[in-house]
Amino acid sequence: MMGRLLLVALLCLIATGAWADEVEGPHVQGETFEYSTGGNTYEGYLAYNAADDEPRPGVLLVHEWWGLNDTIKHRADQLAALGFVALAVDMYGDGKVAEHPDQAKAFSSQVMQDWPAARSRLEAAMAALRQHPAVRGDSIAALGYCFGGGVVMNMALAGMPIDAAISFHGSPTQAVSQPQAFDGVVRIYNGEQDPLVDPAALDSMAATLEENGADVRVVQYPGATHAFTNPDADRLAAEFDLPLGYNAAADAASWQAALLALDQALNE
Repeated sequence: MMGRLLLVALLCLIATGAWADEVEGPHVQGETFEYSTGGNTYEGYLAYNAADDEPRPGVLLVHEWWGLNDTIKHRADQLAALGFVALAVDMYGDGKVAEHPDQAKAFSSQVMQDWPAARSRLEAAMAALRQHPAVRGDSIAALGYCFGGGVVMNMALAGMPIDAAISFHGSPTQAVSQPQAFDGVVRIYNGEQDPLVDPAALDSMAATLEENGADVRVVQYPGATHAFTNPDADRLAAEFDLPLGYNAAADAASWQAALLALDQALNE
């Protein structure tokens, strides 16, 4: 409870501008973070508060189908400023970023069609993150967006050693053939008007997670469509004729809910 109260107080200070008057702000350090598995090298992005000497919980961030771009790096910086050590993983290898939806679909489909390989990449990333001196290795959560949301839901389905799996407008495609026990927190934040997320598949995913022991909560945001957390969604929608749209209210609400869920899972 104390961790949650401190987090809420921190958010209030930042929102009101009082943070700068009361204490010195965090010094967010962002850097390329390499890890390897299966003979391949992956180039993630690590963000942490370099002014903090105390080890902090780690958070794995899984990008949208576009790849490890500036959008997910910004989320990592936000988490670092709030006292987490955030690793935005590279699911495609060599830091590849898609420039077109067809390329993004090909990259993401290849990952989801070979879950054992995807799991190996995630395990390598988590192992490297736990070894970082800024990380309190006993506490790890995973957050994902769109494609990445589907990845973190499958991490929970696979019973991977994380305390929380948090999905934002994630695809509920089940890639894990044999779900395992998972006693962590699962939060699924979805746009009520999202045409790319099948409601039946989402219900099935949530039910399967609950059956295997997870603390599951699904939140639907009225008026929100796919990619509602991505400020670049409107441009991408116009450029590629995709059913995307940024929704500032749903973005803010889901982010605050996710932070409280992280505090619950990692600090209690």
